[in-house]
Amino acid sequence: MRFFIRHELPNRMRVHLPMKRMSFAEADTLAYYLESHEKVKEAKVYERTADAVIFFDGDRDGIIEALKAFSFEGTKVPAGYIENSGRSLTAGYYESIVSKVVMHYGRRLLLPLPVRQIITVAQSLKFVKRALDTIPHKRLEVPVLDAIAIVASMLTGDFDTASSVMFLLDIGDTLEEWTHKKSVDDLARRMSLNIEKVWLKSGDDEVLVDAESVKENDRVIVRVGNIIPFDGEVESGEAMVNQASMTGEAIPVKKEAGKSVYAGTVVEEGEIVVLVKKVGGSGRFDKIVAIIEESEKLKSALESRAEHLADRLVPYTLGGAALTYLLTRNVTKAVSVLMVDYSCALKLAMPISVLSAIRESARYDINVKGGKFLEAIAEADTIVFDKTGTLTKAEPTVHDVIAFNDEEPDELLREAACLEEHFPHSIANAVVRAAEERGLLHDEMHSKVEYIVAHGIATTIDGKRAIIGSYHFVFEDEEAMIPGDKKKLFNELPSEYSQLYYAKEGRLAAVILIEDPLRDEAVAVIEALREAGFSHTVMMTGDSERTAKAIADRLGLLEYYSEVLPEDKAGFVEKARANGSRVIMVGDGINDSPALSAADAGIAINDGAEIARQIADVTIGSDDLARLVLLREISEALMKRIRFNYRTIISFNTALIILGVVGILPPATSALLHNASTVALGIKSTTRLV
Repeated sequence: MRFFIRHELPNRMRVHLPMKRMSFAEADTLAYYLESHEKVKEAKVYERTADAVIFFDGDRDGIIEALKAFSFEGTKVPAGYIENSGRSLTAGYYESIVSKVVMHYGRRLLLPLPVRQIITVAQSLKFVKRALDTIPHKRLEVPVLDAIAIVASMLTGDFDTASSVMFLLDIGDTLEEWTHKKSVDDLARRMSLNIEKVWLKSGDDEVLVDAESVKENDRVIVRVGNIIPFDGEVESGEAMVNQASMTGEAIPVKKEAGKSVYAGTVVEEGEIVVLVKKVGGSGRFDKIVAIIEESEKLKSALESRAEHLADRLVPYTLGGAALTYLLTRNVTKAVSVLMVDYSCALKLAMPISVLSAIRESARYDINVKGGKFLEAIAEADTIVFDKTGTLTKAEPTVHDVIAFNDEEPDELLREAACLEEHFPHSIANAVVRAAEERGLLHDEMHSKVEYIVAHGIATTIDGKRAIIGSYHFVFEDEEAMIPGDKKKLFNELPSEYSQLYYAKEGRLAAVILIEDPLRDEAVAVIEALREAGFSHTVMMTGDSERTAKAIADRLGLLEYYSEVLPEDKAGFVEKARANGSRVIMVGDGINDSPALSAADAGIAINDGAEIARQIADVTIGSDDLARLVLLREISEALMKRIRFNYRTIISFNTALIILGVVGILPPATSALLHNASTVALGIKSTTRLV
């Protein structure tokens, strides 16, 4: 592609394409291409000027080469990306605001007064209707104040004030709707599916394929802990499905043959074969948008209190106007009071502040599902960590395979990988990856696989029962035996590695040693969280006491729990909350899901199990735990902004009312200052927090 560099700074470049303007689809295609580059931190594409601003990490030559290689035709964009990008939405609102400004001031300059008055009366009917629509609710709401102020201005002959009030109200409504809609759409896009591989059932075989290659009427297999990738119908099997992403209700629903299932829901128990009915489109995106818009999760308690106060203040504003008229017999002063209300600003600034904080978090690969979770994170004093894949690196590796029977270690690793590839966990991924690196093919060689949460996997290979999992599962639940001549070898296994046990026919066959090193930033993050106000930091793991203690000592943690089950983690969280603590849970696995649900705010690692990400209230990028510290800073800054907005709105509008009552400010000026301050505060609420 040909392009020109218009401006350049270190790690920032503005380029121009040799065209007058781009279509929305072309701009979205270029934006997707640039943001997919590993060195690009952020890309902004402007379709009106055919420009792109690129923020990148150091590799200028790599960016130049990527731009040269780009073509609109050769870039494959995921289904739904362009139609749900929000670019046309932004352009529509921009044009709407520009047209409102041009029409308002154009009428003042070009039309005679009688015509302008007729237009003003006609426009006022919309606001009168809004006021009348509140009557069935038997509540005095802001539309009543707006309508009374507009009608009173016209009755006193001040048509310019009435026109200005309606113009500012229109602009404010449009800005509020635009900001809210864009924020919700951005959040919905981040919550949408991102599934690359699925298990396709082909005859009696299972084949791992790209999700994009699946067609309608194909059959896909979904097992416990996995996300359902497409809308469809259960052909066989039985499962308990968590549909919180679609309905907001976390109670699992039983699904069996003939029942419909939906993309984005998660299998909590069981296994099903899904006959695919729909593979693409924006249906899921639209459903997520609807859920977000209707969900009370978007509102923090502080935000809700402010909005409820706004509603309660409306009758007092109306009463103040009536009292002003009774005392002064001056309609102008009474109208000045009506021109000012607290509700507009409170109801605009508060939700926009929250949605802007959610959008800002997303810039750092932190996806937050609602304002109340940001409030919980700001106020939390206790944080509980899972170990594997959370405090340790997201990609553990297989250090060694110790055979306890007469088979070759590679053969045992091959069999273990065949079992583990069906289930989402960092340890399972390590086993599968190790087999691939050694070139060990592991075609399906087992019967139906059964997954026991937080314990392990059981199946049958060549007619023999095979199990793989934790010490508790293999030796206590399944009562597997260690070969008599191998007990010394077992007792001398190195303690610095996590251990995965593989047994066949009730006898230990192999121990897979997993190197699960701490994240480089873990120690610094734990210390930073203490400094940020977390007085209670806890680690919980299914590992042995010896391994858990070694990790806790390195992290400087005084409190840790070893060999815990999912119910143990959830029980700890519930007990801490019952004792008055605000608790955050951080995890990545299926076994963390109960605790993530029980916490005030559950935080999942992006590369973890799908069910953890769906259940969690927040997800963070897997490459840096320091995002937890940043999330705390954003949350605290949001709470400060909400309190600042509240104080500013109350004090400024009270001052306007007083100045109107004493006759210093005429109604037009009161309306202008009130509406201008409302819009300004709304815009200010969209700015960066940290």
